[in-house]
Amino acid sequence: MAKEKVTMTLDSEQLGELRSLVGARSLSAAVDRAVAAYLTKVRHLHAVDEWLAELERDHGPVAPETLEWAAQVVDQWSAGRAASESQGAG
Repeated sequence: MAKEKVTMTLDSEQLGELRSLVGARSLSAAVDRAVAAYLTKVRHLHAVDEWLAELERDHGPVAPETLEWAAQVVDQWSAGRAASESQGAG
């Protein structure tokens, strides 16, 4: 895969932590992997948005009650995930 050199401005504290964890030699590789992971997530969210738009075109708008229910499910899932991650970190 072709590589391209770029200049970036990053948060100093986060960059310092990344350097201490991966070392200076691995900095580009770590940033490259982080960008790849972020792109995967953004592609997925874009696909979900397209799917929801298609459903709305085919079946009409989603009822407000359904949107509220879905928001609660996501909030509960996020809270459970955060709790699991904090337990694993301790």
